[in-house]
Amino acid sequence: MSKKFLPFALPCIGEEEINEVVETLRSGWLTTGPKTKRFEEDFAQFIDIPYALAVNSCTAGLHLALEIIELKPGDKVITTPYTFTATAEVIRYLGADPLFVDIDPKTFNLDTQKLAATLNTVDGIKAILPVHFGGQACDMDTILALAQAHSLKIVEDAAHALPTYYKDRMIGHFGDLTVYSFYVTKTLATGEGGMIVTTNADYAERIRALRLHGISRDAFDRNSSEQPAWFYEVVAPGFKYNLTDIAAALGIHQLQKANSFWQRRTEIAAQYTQGLAGLPLQTPYLHPDSTHAWHLYVIQLQLEKLNLNRNTFIDQMKEAGIGTSVHFIPLHLQQYWRNRYGFKPEDFPVASYVYQRAVSLPIYPCMTDADVQRVIKTVQKLLIEARK
Repeated sequence: MSKKFLPFALPCIGEEEINEVVETLRSGWLTTGPKTKRFEEDFAQFIDIPYALAVNSCTAGLHLALEIIELKPGDKVITTPYTFTATAEVIRYLGADPLFVDIDPKTFNLDTQKLAATLNTVDGIKAILPVHFGGQACDMDTILALAQAHSLKIVEDAAHALPTYYKDRMIGHFGDLTVYSFYVTKTLATGEGGMIVTTNADYAERIRALRLHGISRDAFDRNSSEQPAWFYEVVAPGFKYNLTDIAAALGIHQLQKANSFWQRRTEIAAQYTQGLAGLPLQTPYLHPDSTHAWHLYVIQLQLEKLNLNRNTFIDQMKEAGIGTSVHFIPLHLQQYWRNRYGFKPEDFPVASYVYQRAVSLPIYPCMTDADVQRVIKTVQKLLIEARK
């Protein structure tokens, strides 16, 4: 390769994050403590919501959210097959079953017409777990109306959705609980980490205990209160889901940059959409009710117009020094889910169709305009050469 390899994703870490982590290391307080508390307070203010509770992953947050709404064995939770396995696996943690509903062919979010039909024909549904794919909001008005009509809880998987708006309201204000991801590739990166937000004080109190072994106070609370530091009470059989101060130190400054990161991702997406126009592919559809976070920029190859398949295109991009990815391999095609529920590819035809054509291009704030143009020119070259 004549040029340096351009990765699919790269966290954009500055001196502010580095200095905050160094200060944390020197403080001697590495686990959940003052930095985590500050990060939670800042995040709650950013979303403009009363309660934000840090956890060590979005997966942990989704698990806790479903525990909080008292999901039980035999219950069903409606979600999408077009997501990472964590969205559905947390349902199985509690002995419940995911009930997949196919996706809208434009947004790749839950198809709300199919959602309504499922709710009218299936019993035992406890909740809806929508995923805001790539950073574009689901049709929350319809989902809220259906949830209310059927007395269901809503737990939002907002792993891609910071910051995402639906009709000028930020995601985080629609579901009973909303969970974000700070995995290394996400729009806010702490390496590993997540956040649960809610307006429900009882939910927040229970999450605080459950995320750390069901203990009523974490170590920082015990060391900063008037009660003896050694004293604590176990109020429930909880989990080990707390976020460290080292990760929170990164999050504090990543959050301060969230809007500027978003603006840069939006600029990159606009360059892609303009530069890829006229090629045998589809660029992402922008729903007028959603303001996109641009965690992902997913193109769909028009394979009927090309002498190559998606996998060959990805290989050729790699040979040209550019990383790409695929979001996602639908869950009904994955071994565990396929075997447990007897799924076939045609059970969710839109998800299967999109998967065969989908390629995620690099999109992260520290990409230069030259990087973006390099991606565009490489895609142009490969697809023009492969055009039938």
